[in-house]
Amino acid sequence: MAAVLNVKPVPAARIDQRVRLHGVSWQDFEALLVMRGDNGAVRVSYLEGELELMAPSIDHENLKKRLARLLEAYAEERGIELEGFGSWTLKAEALARGAEADECYLVGWRKPMPPVPDIAIEVIWTSGGLDKLAIYRGLGVPEVWLWQDGGLSFYLLDEGGYTVGARSTRLPDLDPELLTRCMAEPGTQTAAVRAYRQALRAAAPGGA
Repeated sequence: MAAVLNVKPVPAARIDQRVRLHGVSWQDFEALLVMRGDNGAVRVSYLEGELELMAPSIDHENLKKRLARLLEAYAEERGIELEGFGSWTLKAEALARGAEADECYLVGWRKPMPPVPDIAIEVIWTSGGLDKLAIYRGLGVPEVWLWQDGGLSFYLLDEGGYTVGARSTRLPDLDPELLTRCMAEPGTQTAAVRAYRQALRAAAPGGA
């Protein structure tokens, strides 16, 4: 008698929902952004005629917000001027590319505003989707941080494209291992931030 596996389906709210369209003109991409307006519930990506609409899951959003709060706590503890821009819509018609990161930042305020952030953060929760690194590479984003499967990777832009680095070049003193441990801290985002601040203070010169 064949065994029966009792596998519960994953709720839709726990999976990133994607719709991908082919042969989309730049004008249609721009029109879609206008129709969507400021509703950030759906993120839009565009790569050479391929358009993706992605509604992130609750788990995706929880991870990206936890990482953002930890990074912002790091900047505060270390006296770094960090400007956050959320899912800033980056686009360039001449390059046929557009993307909205989970979070993005400038390290240090400057005017005029640069066309792209210093750091774009992407959480990879559900497989599939457009090649976001290809989009960011074309747009010239200096660093992309990918959080996937409980680990953080730093993609650093050079003349040949992105290479994986051990640390951020924009925030070279940030310890990836400590950040990763605090991402895995059980409990709430606030508990993770509290633990991270305590660890940063202990590691600072003269810290306890």
